[in-house]
Amino acid sequence: MSCQLLYRVDPDLNMARFYRVEVLPDLFGEIIVERRWGRIGGGGQFRAASYRSTFLAEAAASALFRAKERRGYRVAS
Repeated sequence: MSCQLLYRVDPDLNMARFYRVEVLPDLFGEIIVERRWGRIGGGGQFRAASYRSTFLAEAAASALFRAKERRGYRVAS
């Protein structure tokens, strides 16, 4: 499926964050959108949501990705 990793680093604010959005199948035929976020180097937190179709899951993941880009996160290189 797809996985996007974003970083937001600002040394002046002592900020070093990551945000990962991943679309995965589960064992029951649904599609999971897993979000993981936290400080770079740490385990962070996560939340998962299930969707009935890949189309809906990809749309939700894209919306999350765009929202984080508006907040200053950039794609990891």
